[in-house]
Amino acid sequence: MFYWNMAKTQNVLYVTYDGLTDPLGQSQIIPYLKELAAKGYGIHILSCEKEERYSEQKEQVSELLKKHTIFWHPIKYTRKPPVFSTIIDIINLKKNAKKLNKEYKFDLVHCRSYIAAFVGLYLKRNNDVNFIFDMRGFWADERVDGKIWNLKNPVYYSVYKYFKKKEKTFLNNSDYVVTLTEKAKTEICGKFKIPEMKIEVIPCCADTDFFSCEHISPTVQAQLKKQFGFDENDLIISYSGSVGTWYMLDEMLDFFKQLCLVYKNAKFFFITQDQPANILNKSKEKGIDTSKMIITKATREQMPVMLSLSNIALFFIKPVYSKMASSPTKMGELLSLGIPFIANSGVGDIDDFMAENNVGLLVKDFTEAEYNKVVVNLTRLMALRKENIRQAAITNYSLNRGVESYLSIYGQLT
Repeated sequence: MFYWNMAKTQNVLYVTYDGLTDPLGQSQIIPYLKELAAKGYGIHILSCEKEERYSEQKEQVSELLKKHTIFWHPIKYTRKPPVFSTIIDIINLKKNAKKLNKEYKFDLVHCRSYIAAFVGLYLKRNNDVNFIFDMRGFWADERVDGKIWNLKNPVYYSVYKYFKKKEKTFLNNSDYVVTLTEKAKTEICGKFKIPEMKIEVIPCCADTDFFSCEHISPTVQAQLKKQFGFDENDLIISYSGSVGTWYMLDEMLDFFKQLCLVYKNAKFFFITQDQPANILNKSKEKGIDTSKMIITKATREQMPVMLSLSNIALFFIKPVYSKMASSPTKMGELLSLGIPFIANSGVGDIDDFMAENNVGLLVKDFTEAEYNKVVVNLTRLMALRKENIRQAAITNYSLNRGVESYLSIYGQLT
């Protein structure tokens, strides 16, 4: 990877439909942009912020960005009505981008996902600004696979067809495409005839310095274990993040129930902003002792120590078409802490990654027989060296690796 020395500050407009006050904004947007700003780029962020989160965290995020000389231009996210609210947001994003470009004369517009890409396409065509389509995944297909858009509904069918057409336009008109997986790159090259040299694969990376056991106090760990009712000999299985849409709660609970037949001391530790009721009700339906279900919330700052309480992590993701482009953020974070995980095959590059790295176990399908194959291998999984697991994160998912990739792209375009 390389980046060019700049004779003058290059101004970059980073456009995101996800808010910086969202958890995703703080884990998957700000860490990269802090480093890019430190390399001398003039970073401006245009984001859509959800009212409640913005009012709660705007001061904290604003101070953080000022500290790193990043300029933030937030606008309000529109919730309702469906479809039309998105159109309103696209119009507002374009209007604000046009105004900002008049003032700052951007050299580059970096667009995170499809809604933001409308801005990139506009500035490319009207102001000849270099356009990075950081597509993340196949957004329109995700809406269908996630049952958000029902294609039997003629309105959603029309919207889906429209976005698939725009997807092709974004890919063809961008100066560079960023995607999360090699499988997605192969699909894009084959289906859309986009040259390989125009596409960079940058998986969801983790700040391996932040997610490090070196900064975690054993005393704090002991206090938290006592607070949550964990005994010294408990087998703690963790799940972090929101539940639903992609993450398969029913199947994860089925696995845990099977696990409990062998490991009577197992506890399922959910670290999530979701309401506990859904998880607890599902557990009761499946005949799982709810005293084994420990559910809590955590801020980003608390995540490393919370995750560190677990012996193993678990996450199952729907293995559907659009998920070939998925790179779970939690993978890099868990591995950075030396925590092995159990996941399912058929998602993103996970099969290839797991074949090359001894850091966890995969289930091939969601059956008791397959779950049992994993359960009998748990002792081997827990015996893996934490240093080796962490090294897999540093090699494949470190923030530094992601930043170097972006610097290479920025350098070529500016």
